[in-house]
Amino acid sequence: MDIALFSPSSLFADPDDSSSEEQHESETPQSYAERTHPFPGMDLVIREFSFHQLNANLLWPGTFAFAEWLVQHRTWIEGRRIIELGSGTGALAIFLQKSFSLDITTSDYDDLEIEENIVHNCKINGITPVPPHIKHSWGDTFPVGEPHWDLVIASDILLYVKQYQKLITTLCFLLKNYKPRTDRADVLETSQKAGSNVGFPRPAFLMSWRRRIGKEDESLFFNGCEDAGLEVEHIGSRHLGAAIVQEKGLLLGTI
Repeated sequence: MDIALFSPSSLFADPDDSSSEEQHESETPQSYAERTHPFPGMDLVIREFSFHQLNANLLWPGTFAFAEWLVQHRTWIEGRRIIELGSGTGALAIFLQKSFSLDITTSDYDDLEIEENIVHNCKINGITPVPPHIKHSWGDTFPVGEPHWDLVIASDILLYVKQYQKLITTLCFLLKNYKPRTDRADVLETSQKAGSNVGFPRPAFLMSWRRRIGKEDESLFFNGCEDAGLEVEHIGSRHLGAAIVQEKGLLLGTI
């Protein structure tokens, strides 16, 4: 069963929306700054580089929106083996590990600077041992032949339209080649959402974004998912909603 679930938690930011960040250390413009960011129930100190060619240097609005959404839907992630695509600074993975003690793996572009920064951020926020990290450029051969993660997550990664097909290629590999470890059954998990039961499958893809995305660009991504053999079903509202993407012809729960 190849299923991805998208959650655009607060798709559009308010005009005066900001990360509400506090300077933690004096910024060195040519290198980085460490800032304190408020997450649900905690503050995290995150080192952000002043520049990175792939925008892996900053915390984007979708990270905070996604964190809040996941707290509200914690039954959808508890007990899961998770891999995050486009981890960037590692802030979301750190938050989830500290909040729910999840089995989580970070991943991002094949770049040593990104990996070292995630390790740094984990350590200064008390995450030891540091979660596993996979260096992977979307569309390339995935370094793990039999992916065992039953939940793939991401936030604010629909920035570059030219990368959509590569992202879909990686996503399809993770879902279609999923092989659960022998100590965990591959079963549907039922979660409560607004009084309704939603069958939440393994594996699944769950993502959030808050950047303004044009309808044409958004359609390119979802149409690409359908062309790859996935079926898209949007649920919720434009400001706080979700879409279920699943293998064509399969039935998923009741909305």
